[in-house]
Amino acid sequence: MTDEELRRAEHRLLAGAATYACGGYIVRLDALHRNDLYTRLAYDRLERKYDVVRELFAESDSNWNQTFYVLLFRTIGDVTNRDAFLTLARRVSYRMVLRERASLHAVEAMLIGASGLLDNYRDDTYTRSLKQDFDYFSRKYEIAPMTGAEWNLRDIRPANHPLLRIAQLAAFLASNDFLIDRLVECRTAEEVRRLFSAEASDYWYTHYIPATPTRELPKRIGRMKSDLLGINLVSLIQYAYGAYNGNERLRERAFALLEAIPAEENRFMRRWRLYDLHPANAFQSQALLQLATEYCDRRRCAECPVGRRRLAALRQSVPADESLTDLPVHRVFGELNMVLFAEHVDHVEADVVPCSGVFPARIAQTDHNEHICLRFPKQPMRERRQGRSR
Repeated sequence: MTDEELRRAEHRLLAGAATYACGGYIVRLDALHRNDLYTRLAYDRLERKYDVVRELFAESDSNWNQTFYVLLFRTIGDVTNRDAFLTLARRVSYRMVLRERASLHAVEAMLIGASGLLDNYRDDTYTRSLKQDFDYFSRKYEIAPMTGAEWNLRDIRPANHPLLRIAQLAAFLASNDFLIDRLVECRTAEEVRRLFSAEASDYWYTHYIPATPTRELPKRIGRMKSDLLGINLVSLIQYAYGAYNGNERLRERAFALLEAIPAEENRFMRRWRLYDLHPANAFQSQALLQLATEYCDRRRCAECPVGRRRLAALRQSVPADESLTDLPVHRVFGELNMVLFAEHVDHVEADVVPCSGVFPARIAQTDHNEHICLRFPKQPMRERRQGRSR
């Protein structure tokens, strides 16, 4: 195999990155090799997140409770408000909350008042009392409030509204202390859910936003959000705290917790499922998320653990004195992924849609000049069968 052909193979990998074409390769791996790949990717993801923890730990004067506090704010809201929640955590420190945690109303007044969000809504009796209390705390702790314009409120679901999330944070912080001690002991998804089971104060039973009553409904952090907190906060703190203290058992607990939490549901997982990749738990889904965001989306195939494996297999399967064009068609499709061989394709009669590495008969024909004509279905076989059955 020549260097030029290897370069072309790398180019074909890049061409398939946008569609996560390696999914067909991963699903064909045996369980042992697939788990080895997931472990490598999940470890890489936790290491990347650990870099963020280290920065926040230094910013927090090496205080782990303050570090967790800031990470909690960073994780609780939607991605579009991540920076706003971080700003709020820095305006109202964990030390301030600890001093006032005997009163839920006081914690809520400090956090909601400092967010500046009340300026976006009409007042009612309750919000006026929050503002009055915040005036006192802002002078006591020299808290400079944010402005409502710093928050993104467009297309926000009521259950994920920043005001409601802040009220839930206040309830959680007022009912818990020694946060790190409780976090590192979590071993199951149910323990994580119990940890974050605090309900917002009574006012929020009938409100998502101020001065707009709704039907009565307890406003606690939901199951899906708790699972995400377990993935992006609890397991991360366990890993980071274990790494900082040289506690390998605690780092292993972080991986075990990910294995105990259901896989998250998002657009990345939906795309992997097109290749019959169905993560069994958050450990596997985090690995696939790392693969998608750090390698596929950035077209870093030459650095990717999957890309390197495939190129290594390509080198081993083609003797040094052979060329790709010397291979019979069944080897091209049986041993290697066809996206590598677009350089040798005469023409394609339909869009290439991989289907777990299994293709219907007569998709490849050769003419007398040994050019390859590909006739790919526009849908994976499984989807076409389902369509016929319907």
